Amino acid sequence: MSNPKKILVGEDSSVIINLTKSVLSFENYEMKAARNGQQVLDMLEKEDFDLILMDINMPVLDGTACTKAIRELSDPKKSKLPIIAISGNIKNYTMDEFRKLGFDDFIQKPLDFDKLLATVKKFLN
Repeated sequence: MSNPKKILVGEDSSVIINLTKSVLSFENYEMKAARNGQQVLDMLEKEDFDLILMDINMPVLDGTACTKAIRELSDPKKSKLPIIAISGNIKNYTMDEFRKLGFDDFIQKPLDFDKLLATVKKFLN
């Protein structure tokens, strides 16, 4: 049996963190949560993840600034991690703009958990 894939969720909403954790655990994904972009960077420094789900609007360091910082990391494995944006303001961005910001994909809030799983699986399988 292979080790479960590890997902880091950058999200300031406890409700979304808990729902996401429930959904991902059904598929045997291991999930850790960070409440802001700075915590995402701190956790990424200490351990490896297979994918990041990143809320765009977070306190301290928002999702776009955090993603930019990850893309500039010297560790090639970490700087190329798949990062999926999560936002209620998706309409403000095109997929091209998300890619320019460093995201690999995006999911609209309120979260559709079937789409969340399908998007995560697309990058991890």
